[in-house]
Amino acid sequence: MKTWILPLLVGAGTGILSSWGVGGGTLLLLIMTLFLDVEPTLAQGINLLYFLPTAATGLFYHHKNGLLDTSAIKTAAPWGAAAAILGAVIATAVDTAILRRPFGVYLIIMGLTTLFSKEK
Repeated sequence: MKTWILPLLVGAGTGILSSWGVGGGTLLLLIMTLFLDVEPTLAQGINLLYFLPTAATGLFYHHKNGLLDTSAIKTAAPWGAAAAILGAVIATAVDTAILRRPFGVYLIIMGLTTLFSKEK
């Protein structure tokens, strides 16, 4: 198999999952680092760039299908952007070893919350 076919298929598949909100970017990171021998920091950068068009595509189609609550977006977007900037500043100022454990705890809590949520 040519060296570009597998990455193309992986990118297309995870792009579809990402536009559905399933978490294709996380899957992309795992495939790149575990199976395609991409360095983790390079994989993270690729994932950040990959997110932009897939998120825009998902947003476009959700809007087209009337699935967006625009009033919630107008309220949440400025606060989300401010929190993202603040988080990025804090993350670059703190040693990554310190951030690993709280992030792991956060992921476990979110996973359990999702697993045991009563919402349908």
